[in-house]
Amino acid sequence: MSNGHFTWDDLQFFLAVARTGQLSTAARQLRTSHATVSRRIDRLEFALKVKLFERNPRGYVLTGMGQRFVETAEKIEQETERLQAELEGGATAQRGVVRLSAPEGFSNFFFSHTLTDFFVRQPNISLELVTIQQIMALSRKEADLAVVLDPPKAGPYFSEKLTDYHLQIYGTRGYLEARGVPKTRDDLLEHAFIGYVQDMIFAPGLDYLGDIHPKIRPNFQSSSIFSQLTATRSGLGLCVLPLFIAQQYPELQVVLEDEVDLLRHYWIACHHDLRQVARIRTVIEFLRESVQANVGGFIGNSGARAGLVLRG
Repeated sequence: MSNGHFTWDDLQFFLAVARTGQLSTAARQLRTSHATVSRRIDRLEFALKVKLFERNPRGYVLTGMGQRFVETAEKIEQETERLQAELEGGATAQRGVVRLSAPEGFSNFFFSHTLTDFFVRQPNISLELVTIQQIMALSRKEADLAVVLDPPKAGPYFSEKLTDYHLQIYGTRGYLEARGVPKTRDDLLEHAFIGYVQDMIFAPGLDYLGDIHPKIRPNFQSSSIFSQLTATRSGLGLCVLPLFIAQQYPELQVVLEDEVDLLRHYWIACHHDLRQVARIRTVIEFLRESVQANVGGFIGNSGARAGLVLRG
């Protein structure tokens, strides 16, 4: 390699493109323009007299030399972050944008309630929360992190289970008084049901009406858990809802409590390349801590279902 001049900023641009494979995604993370990222990569390659990326219509792919250079750049990155943390006292050392993809229910009924605490701790990290789970793909690096119901089965991904969570059948007290309380699973067939649009279910974990009774056919279907909740609270029918959502609404009453209790899981996942990035590690740790602090809301306590009490 040549002894050309380059700066730590150049290495940040290099790592962002290496990890995302896209100039536009790297530009978003670095809060700069597509053209600036391209120019900085060109400058770095010129300084090193080495081609770090192959350009193709799908994006930027590391060359063999580029892959070797990643290891060196990451070591410099880690040392720089460590030094910043020592100089700045820790919290302000974490900077940049993190895009988190998460299911609508988890995002709106749990995670959004924890944001004040997050930004008190990490004022220099910007979060992008995407709830359109169907279109986000870790494989294309459209999201930095994802909360998912099913972990990636293969590929270069890190994943760990955040928590189990339970779901039960709910209806409003008014609806149940008017239509009667089901005593058996067969009784459920006499009731209106609310559920997901069958051919738009993006994760096997959401396809649960068949687990309750194979003959249930929803009268109202929506791809949005918020719409399902609103319809249920309006007295339209019965709906399967997570405990951490339903128990925030006292007008909802559980149906067949001792017989129908579904178990599902939330996982956190990201590309292995991103797991070593300080701001990504910070968000993972915050998710882990905040979920564990509120685990009773997800799984219930000692057989009696506990309501969600949000704590930092």
